Amino acid sequence: MQHAVGGPLPPPHGPGQRPGVGWTQGASHHPVPPPAHPAPAPGGPAHHGHPAPPPPGPGHPAGPPVHPGHPAPHPAPPAPAAPPAAGPVETSMTTGHIQLPPGGPVQMPQHVPAGTPVVDASQAAVAVLLIGPAGAGKTTVARHWADRRRVPTAHISLDDVREWVRSGFANPQSGWNDNSEAQYRLARRTCGFAARNFLANGISCILDDAVFPDRPVVGLGGWKRHVGPGLLPVVILPGLEIVLERNAKRSGNRRLSDEEVARIHGRMAGWYGSGLPIIDNSGHDVETTARMLDEVVARSLASPPNW
Repeated sequence: MQHAVGGPLPPPHGPGQRPGVGWTQGASHHPVPPPAHPAPAPGGPAHHGHPAPPPPGPGHPAGPPVHPGHPAPHPAPPAPAAPPAAGPVETSMTTGHIQLPPGGPVQMPQHVPAGTPVVDASQAAVAVLLIGPAGAGKTTVARHWADRRRVPTAHISLDDVREWVRSGFANPQSGWNDNSEAQYRLARRTCGFAARNFLANGISCILDDAVFPDRPVVGLGGWKRHVGPGLLPVVILPGLEIVLERNAKRSGNRRLSDEEVARIHGRMAGWYGSGLPIIDNSGHDVETTARMLDEVVARSLASPPNW
């Protein structure tokens, strides 16, 4: 199955090239022809070898002399303006382009030697992937965790990005098919691009997605390809009764049937024994779960998980 991809990005800036100039493909840039009659330089020699008239002094009016009985000469027509140069022209009145740092893949943090103080996770620049079933509270925890951090942090929800598709939206709750699969892959890639751009500009991010352990290529492997090996995955997995209770309070297409919730929760149990950190927030509120997430992130920065 093939999936449509976006158009090619503009070429990188070449030596001496300003951002926003020369990005139009197929545009022809011709040199600007010089004016047909260039104006003489100020103070330079006049035409026909005659010296230039002296500058006006005291008692001498500016311009050529006017003799009695002769009409005043007409002023010379202005020199023709040069045609505009091809391509966009940047002036002080136009909006400039902000050149962002390159959003490269997020690299793994370096191993911290034993005895080093624990990193304050609330101030570290990180990219976290919060994994959990529907009703685990991962979206609520992710938003609260991003709000309370001491450094700028963005929350990127895959469900929100996937639902940007309005006409022709393929709801995976109605059955997983080629269209819903393509929308999932496209939304995940879009979230990955956003995360890399945020991190390249000094903004941490937390993403949330219901990633299944039995689909490593589509799920966790895809996030690793789009964000980078430095992504820190954390699983939030409360008990089944808690997930069913929280799902019952949902409305619209966010609410699933009890059978579907139980099936997803059973598949998520496969994360046990995977080596990824798991938070059981069955008896914890959002604030406590966010603090637990801080502790897990700090440990992951000190000893990155092998995934």
